[in-house]
Amino acid sequence: MAIIFAVIAYFGWAIGIFFEAIAARRINSYSLTFWGLVIGAILSSFYLPFAFHLVQGFTLGLFLLNLFLALFFIGGTIIYYEALRMENRSLTGTIASAFPVFTVILSIFLLGEKVSLIQSIAIIITFIGLILCILDFKEISRGKKIISKGTVFAFIASVSWGIYFAFIKLLVTEVGWFWPNYIVFLLFPLMFLFMKIRKIELKLPTVNNAFWPLIISVVLVRIAEYSYNFAITKGQIAVVAPIAGANPTLFVILAFLFLKDPIKKQQILGIIVTLAGIVFLSFIS
Repeated sequence: MAIIFAVIAYFGWAIGIFFEAIAARRINSYSLTFWGLVIGAILSSFYLPFAFHLVQGFTLGLFLLNLFLALFFIGGTIIYYEALRMENRSLTGTIASAFPVFTVILSIFLLGEKVSLIQSIAIIITFIGLILCILDFKEISRGKKIISKGTVFAFIASVSWGIYFAFIKLLVTEVGWFWPNYIVFLLFPLMFLFMKIRKIELKLPTVNNAFWPLIISVVLVRIAEYSYNFAITKGQIAVVAPIAGANPTLFVILAFLFLKDPIKKQQILGIIVTLAGIVFLSFIS
C-alpha cells in the first residue's frame, strides 16, 4: 500500500512541478503561493466531512508543530518559485526535488529510522550530483562567481521541504494524512497579510494566462502531498520519500521536451548524477 501511494506521489509531483514551472514565469512567486494555498484549501475542504473525527488527535504541541512546519513548507515554496523565475527550470526542478535526501537523513538521525550502507551510498551520490548542479567549477577556476542565486534558492527550498516532509510523520501518525496539509492551506490569510505589509502586489491568477497551469499544478501537487502523507502512515519515510522523490526523472524529460531551457554541460552531468542517486535510492528501498 505504501509503495502504491508513493508512486502516485511520484507522478503527481513530476507533472505538477512541470506546470508550476510554466506558471512561475507568468505570475510572481508570492501570488503563485497565495493562490496555490487558496485553491488547495478549497479543494481539500470537500474531504472535511470524512476527517472531522480525526481532529481530536491534535494536542497543543502537535498544533504548534504543524504551524512551525508550515513556515518551512510555505517559505520553501516561495523560494522555489523565485528560483524557477531566475534559473533554468530543469536544473532548478532537479535540485529542489532532491528534498527526499534531506527527509531521509532527518528521519535517520532524529526520528530513529534505519537505512542500510547501500542506501547511504545512494544518498552520497545524490549530494555529489547536487554539488555539480550548484557549483560552476569552470567559473571557480577563473576566479569568478561560482554559484548562481537561482541554484542557491532551489537548494534552500529543497532543505525546507526536506524538513517539512520528515517531521510531518509526527503529525500524520496522530491525526491522519489529511489535517497537517489542510492546516497549512488555511494559513493563506497570513500570506495575504504578509504581502500587504511588504507591499507586494497580489496578481490575479488569470494574469498572463497563468490560470490553467496554476490549477493543474495545484491539483496534481496536492494529490502528491496527500498521497505521500498516506504512504508514510503505512511505511517508513526512508522507503517512501526516495520513491516519491524520484519524480525529477519524469520532470526533466517533460522540461527537455516542452520547455527547452539552455543548460551547461556540467549541470547536465549534475542532473544525471542526482537523478541516478535518487533512482538508486528508490530501487534499493
